[in-house]
Amino acid sequence: MSTPNGFPQHSRACVTQSMEGGAVQDLHAKKAGKAVRKEGGSNGVLTFEDPPSLGTSLNENVKLLPDELKANVKMKSFTPRPPQKPRLERAASLDEKNWRRWRRFRTSQESLTDPNETSSSNGSLQEASLSPPVRGRASPCQQCCQQNSLHSSPDASEGSPVGKSRGGPSELGKRACEISSAFGGLLRGKAFAGSKPRLSQIMPARPLPPMELNVASHALRTANRIDVDCLDYRLYSQHKFGRVSSSLSDTRLHGNGMVYDNCSTDSMKSTFSLLTPIRSKDVRSRSYLEGSLLASGALLGAEELSRYFPDRNIGIFVATWNMQGQKELPVNLDDFLLPTEPDYAQDMYVIGVQEGCPDRREWEIRLQETLGPHYVMLYSAAHGVLYLSVFIRRDLIWFCSEVEYATVTTRIVSQIKTKGALGICFTFFGTSFLFITSHFTSGDSKVNERKLDYNKTIQALTLPKNVPDTNPYRSSSSDVTTRFDEVFWFGDFNFRLNKDRETVDSILNQNPDTDVSRLLAYDQLTSEMSRGTIFKGFQEADIHFRPSYKFDIGKDSYDTTSKQRTPSYTDRVVYRSRYRDDIQAVKYSSCPVIKTSDHRPVFALFRVKVRPGRDNIPLAAGQFDRELYLIGIKRRITRELQKRQEQKDQKSSSICSIS
Repeated sequence: MSTPNGFPQHSRACVTQSMEGGAVQDLHAKKAGKAVRKEGGSNGVLTFEDPPSLGTSLNENVKLLPDELKANVKMKSFTPRPPQKPRLERAASLDEKNWRRWRRFRTSQESLTDPNETSSSNGSLQEASLSPPVRGRASPCQQCCQQNSLHSSPDASEGSPVGKSRGGPSELGKRACEISSAFGGLLRGKAFAGSKPRLSQIMPARPLPPMELNVASHALRTANRIDVDCLDYRLYSQHKFGRVSSSLSDTRLHGNGMVYDNCSTDSMKSTFSLLTPIRSKDVRSRSYLEGSLLASGALLGAEELSRYFPDRNIGIFVATWNMQGQKELPVNLDDFLLPTEPDYAQDMYVIGVQEGCPDRREWEIRLQETLGPHYVMLYSAAHGVLYLSVFIRRDLIWFCSEVEYATVTTRIVSQIKTKGALGICFTFFGTSFLFITSHFTSGDSKVNERKLDYNKTIQALTLPKNVPDTNPYRSSSSDVTTRFDEVFWFGDFNFRLNKDRETVDSILNQNPDTDVSRLLAYDQLTSEMSRGTIFKGFQEADIHFRPSYKFDIGKDSYDTTSKQRTPSYTDRVVYRSRYRDDIQAVKYSSCPVIKTSDHRPVFALFRVKVRPGRDNIPLAAGQFDRELYLIGIKRRITRELQKRQEQKDQKSSSICSIS
């Protein structure tokens, strides 16, 4: 008997199948019964050639029985019950929730209920078990009939949304036990015999690396930003020189487990300021000014040095210029102190002047104004018209010792000391520096007099005085240059070219650019240095610029007066070091745009290695010329405002023409 919708009516009955020789074979198979065959016609035994797979739908699992088998189907009344609910798993921890939202496959550590359902901890394949589960359960057929079967009663068939939505004839009760078992297996994540093995979910062996994000707010970063025009110095230095902004303070944080990685350290830095955080324990253990020998916390030790100079190299700008005593200073010194080819400014600026302008203070103010607020004048000294000024980045003044200077006069007859030498020395971290500017005897043929000036300088320059020698075993009392790690000597040495004016002009006209090798073959200083009679142990970078002397003031032409002096390389920069390869010349050139003197300024850029030092040296303790700093910055601001006002007035003004 059938209903109008085509479903057969069975009052409270379920399909039971008596099996001959065993229960139903392969409950979970690839697809629901491709073919149904009858074995033992009187017993009504059903076997399925291709059992259904887990992924098949309800219509595919349910197969209608032929009419001749209906008589052999045994009916049994029962109270319908819903399918078993899936077992609850324990809640995942917070760490696990960061990497996954659901856990579909339980590992052996996570199984809390059934020991037979545990899987291997190494994520092996979960293969089906052929034996039925224990715990005193009924047989699969009885369990399906009593608990997990879907009934096909008239009420159920009419009220079931499944039956209505599927459409077409369907006998839901014929294979209800198989479907219920299949659904129960799906919910429990079990595999059945004859099915394909299932891979367990693979989890990462360790937490994924955190994203390198700066968690500081934009307002906080803006508030703590200081040197706006040097923000990208870290990227450039890392690319150009291999510098990486790191510190041993970060290493301490990592080693003690205070932070997990560099991203955590950056976040910790940006929480308060852009400076590296200092622990209270480190502050208590620091021994500044107590002579610690490279110990942890030493002000001049390896930790602080690596903080500021990870590659332990600093950039030094050394320049010399004979100003010819001119009162008029150049309008702009940017091309001199801040050449365009190096993208970044140096850490230290040392400028020596011979025959300086009458107003020495005005010259220093102009230097401060040009270098700007990032630099302070560590020290300045004068010997007659010889001026020597040392500027350093304001962050580095705490690592300098007291500055000492000494002078030597080579021309005693003259009342105004125009010829002689001026030296300044100090220790930066553990490296001692000596800077000497000199003005030797002039004259084309006075080579011996210039060598005497050199010998007198190295013997009479009494430095250092109070600052201890970093390596006294390699020092000599007769040569001041042996008592320092790094020595830079620059000035107007007055060495000339041993060639007539016509020949020199001819060579310059043939090589208007930078090929001056033919001129250097006649250079007196190069010849004397190769013989070892002057500047012993010193080196000079390769020269690729035109002679710096003698020009007509305000012009690019060499001397057109009646004397017709031969162009020469009188202005030079030489250097020496106690240790090989400590000093590397980066650039050596002149500044042809400054034409207020008959000499062109000559400058050199160096990369110098610095070593850690001791705290027992007499420190300058951040001393610098504060008054000069304030005047230079004030003038810099005033000129900038005047420039803006001029541009504004120029834009606002208009010219009317009447045609």
